[in-house]
Amino acid sequence: MRQGSTTLELEATRERVLDAAEELYYGRGVQAVGMDAVRTASGVSLKRLYQLYPSKAALVEAYLRRRDARLLDGLARYVEAAPGPPEERVAAVFDWLYEWFSEPDYRGCAFINSYGELGATTPEVAAAARAHKEAFQRYLAGLVEAADLPAALAAQLALLAEGAITTAAISGTPEPARQARAAARVLMDAARGAVGPPL
Repeated sequence: MRQGSTTLELEATRERVLDAAEELYYGRGVQAVGMDAVRTASGVSLKRLYQLYPSKAALVEAYLRRRDARLLDGLARYVEAAPGPPEERVAAVFDWLYEWFSEPDYRGCAFINSYGELGATTPEVAAAARAHKEAFQRYLAGLVEAADLPAALAAQLALLAEGAITTAAISGTPEPARQARAAARVLMDAARGAVGPPL
């Protein structure tokens, strides 16, 4: 019984640390936040923090991996709930982006931000950022295939989404998601050889 409770306590401690890291890293930037700040925000001793994550790079990687899983899961749940034909699920990706961009604490893509700060010097961060972008494009590829559209469209849609993510962060408005959605409709219509009204 004690072993099980110890495992649960360890998992709860990990979650507290990752919650604190996510809030601090996403809100302030990775380089601006030291391990002391994560310790203080999480209420975990520095010794325990380093037992869980032996380096800042290990903590940043864990934060990014968890964020990846949560973002892609949230996106998939949102998209699967979209009514209509499969093309509407592609469009729903951009509706989800609009909602994300509208959140008051939106600061752009955590993966792009972290890569920009540490990607050149921290292979773990670069790998986590690449893995996330690849997983996102694979997800889009599945939607494209389900809509019976050309496979090459997935990379084009990913570029639209990435551009919208960055532009929304810089401009401070969610409108790039709507613009990217309209562009996605143009691409889908062109792929089908048809011209239709914007989504």
